[in-house]
Amino acid sequence: MRTSLIVLLLLLLCLPLSWAGQVVVRKSSEPFDAFAVRDKVLQEHAWQESLRLQQQIQVLQALPIGCVLIQRPYRHYGCGAAFYRPYHYQETGKKSSEVFIQIDPPE
Repeated sequence: MRTSLIVLLLLLLCLPLSWAGQVVVRKSSEPFDAFAVRDKVLQEHAWQESLRLQQQIQVLQALPIGCVLIQRPYRHYGCGAAFYRPYHYQETGKKSSEVFIQIDPPE
């Protein structure tokens, strides 16, 4: 009984270590730059965050039919349950055009 209890306690103590994540073993003769790894992880995180933000923003070249111009509290368009605010957008070497970005309902 006592032996099985000790074995159970040892298993419980070792169990969280198995979920610690990936462990990389390197030879001491191999060069390793911890700052480069940190910078790469930060760059990857910034890229993922950028993709997440781009997926949340909806940009339209033209509004759907039936949108109504609302002047207050600022100029925006109501298209049913969606609201869009106009922005002037200019690509390099091209003339300015107006795009519409979805916004939260104004109060």
